[in-house]
Amino acid sequence: MSTYSEEHLKYIKRQKKEKRLVCFFRLLIIIVFLLAWELLSRLELINTFLSSSPTEVIQTTIQLVKDNTLFTHIGVTIYEVIISFLIATIIGFVVATILWNNKVIAKVIDPYLTIVNSLPKVALGPLIIIWVGASMNSIIFMALLISTFVTIITIYQGFSATNQSYITLLKSFGANKRQIFIKAIVPSNVPILISALKINISMSLIGVIMGELLVSKSGLGYLIMYGSQVFNINLVITGVVILGVISYIMYFIIDCLESFTKKKRGF
Repeated sequence: MSTYSEEHLKYIKRQKKEKRLVCFFRLLIIIVFLLAWELLSRLELINTFLSSSPTEVIQTTIQLVKDNTLFTHIGVTIYEVIISFLIATIIGFVVATILWNNKVIAKVIDPYLTIVNSLPKVALGPLIIIWVGASMNSIIFMALLISTFVTIITIYQGFSATNQSYITLLKSFGANKRQIFIKAIVPSNVPILISALKINISMSLIGVIMGELLVSKSGLGYLIMYGSQVFNINLVITGVVILGVISYIMYFIIDCLESFTKKKRGF
């Protein structure tokens, strides 16, 4: 005998149907776009010298695999993104916790977080190279500049917006700040933390590519820069497409984490 009510079973069925529909339309959009792109290029309605085509992208990818360079570039970029993502996540969580715990420090630091976050990080590229050196460290540093402050702001705003009734209830039982943080702040902000991870992974990827465009001898950013320098549009478009695939895979991983946390919390 089922432990779920008929209404709940209908709800689950409706949710599964909606999920399948979303996946279908996501896939449909990609297929229609690729087919239209290929068709327009074959009919010579677009200049493939300037816009490439799916066929040429596939051929370029196969050639990179044959040259034993594709996976090297992908590996370098993914490594830099993961390192940047982990460091930015840890720093963001720790700093947001400190700001939540000390309102005076938060009021002092808040405007500076906004100012630093709004600075054009690309313009700081030459300075970063001078400070850190023309190496992978400067690429990771660039990514951290772009992702860390956004992460801090996102998590801190979530902590600050926590329902006060939870905090008041715990205080009535004599809970201290550490207990309130563990029992109320973090659990109630799991969706915000997941959102911060999604933002962080995209910002880290953007930062790494920007860093690789400035100073790199490997990585997808270098591949795109090299392609533009020799005016090889196929190489540039191939690099961008691979970046899109990597970005989706990283997003998918965090999306799975979000689904897992929702199941654990009973949503």
